[in-house]
Amino acid sequence: MKLLSFKGGIHPPHRKKYTENMQLERAKDPATLYIPLQQHIGTPCKPIVKVGDKVKVGQKIGEPQGFVSSPVHSSVSGTVKGIKECPTPGGSALCIIVENDFLDEVHESVTSKGDISSLSGKEILEIIKEAGIVGMGGATFPTHVKLSPPQDKKIDTVILNGAECEPYLTADHRLMLENPDDVVYGLKAIMKVLNVENGYIGIEDNKPDAIEVMKKAVRNEKNIEVVSLKTKYPQGAEKQLIYACTKREVPSGGLPMDAGVVVNNVGTAAQIAKTIKTGMPLIERITTVTGSAIKNPKNLIIKIGTLFEEIINQCGGFKEEPGKVIMGGPMMGLTQYTLEVPVTKGASGILCLNKRDATLPKPKNCIRCGKCVQICPAFLQPLYISAYSLKYNFDKAEEYRALDCIECGSCSFICPSKRPLLQSIRVAKREIIAKKRKQNK
Repeated sequence: MKLLSFKGGIHPPHRKKYTENMQLERAKDPATLYIPLQQHIGTPCKPIVKVGDKVKVGQKIGEPQGFVSSPVHSSVSGTVKGIKECPTPGGSALCIIVENDFLDEVHESVTSKGDISSLSGKEILEIIKEAGIVGMGGATFPTHVKLSPPQDKKIDTVILNGAECEPYLTADHRLMLENPDDVVYGLKAIMKVLNVENGYIGIEDNKPDAIEVMKKAVRNEKNIEVVSLKTKYPQGAEKQLIYACTKREVPSGGLPMDAGVVVNNVGTAAQIAKTIKTGMPLIERITTVTGSAIKNPKNLIIKIGTLFEEIINQCGGFKEEPGKVIMGGPMMGLTQYTLEVPVTKGASGILCLNKRDATLPKPKNCIRCGKCVQICPAFLQPLYISAYSLKYNFDKAEEYRALDCIECGSCSFICPSKRPLLQSIRVAKREIIAKKRKQNK
């Protein structure tokens, strides 16, 4: 069978051997948790508890403010000890600090929601919204928003992203191996919400065991297909995944829904299944703890709000001095300046690199080789967007379609001169978006 793929892309070293054969393991709950009220794209939540309140597992503690927002729940039972600004992986944010009483008292609202066969699409959508489910591949876009397309957007296909193309990360791989039925159940729930017939699960061919397990899980599902994808980065990016599975192209400046498709991560689907079956909202996630500096790499199920430092210690600590600690993978992850940041809904990985692996060569002058243009999966000219950004000419960067950049980092990886292409393009995007918002006001 011919493997499906997209145009462009790169082949970075996989570095998945550290953890791909490590079964899921539950991390020990910490004594204190720091639960951010901003764990999603959109408006931060408003705290609905106060210092001194007793909270239970699964209890809502943060109320969303607006449609593009998502509630936050307590991941343990205990006492609220503080509500204040704290460091988080994405910057400073208001956090609810909960002292764990280790009694694991579950909130009364956490009860089974029934079965998708007896639930309407609207009921499933409301369950997803109230459970605080967001994109768990790292993007953290509120799932209920993604599953509420405008009426003029006809959706006929749902794709689950099981590519996990980022080097080092194996959380989705292990999820598919160990909980395939939840992935399929969640996909069926999403399909019912959107009232579509076609479902795909895209998996890169460097995970043959996951492909085999997922094919067995869908053998009785006539409208769901497991698609084998060519291992290439960024195969898991929405637009690239859509093209690989359906040969449809998302228009410039458009969204997947403009191609009639909705894309979700396999982890998101599995959480939807768990919530429907048990009523438990999103309070924990699978995170790969890996890299050349960590002593015992693992795939851990971690309560939201657990500090990185706590998790790293549970993995034996550092075996050598780290050069960088990154939330996520090396291509699109966020470098952390402190270990006193909590695991959030989008923390797919905690990557600990030694100084050798973390050291980047000094950038040199562009040699106009054109490699960044050849491999760009969004068909952009990164060298020109970057050059205009570095000269603060953001209008010109916009003319070169800076906003179409998916920030995969392929251009920076392939550049022989090691130019700061991705970093400067990100700056341009922020400036262009900020200007548009100011004009709209």
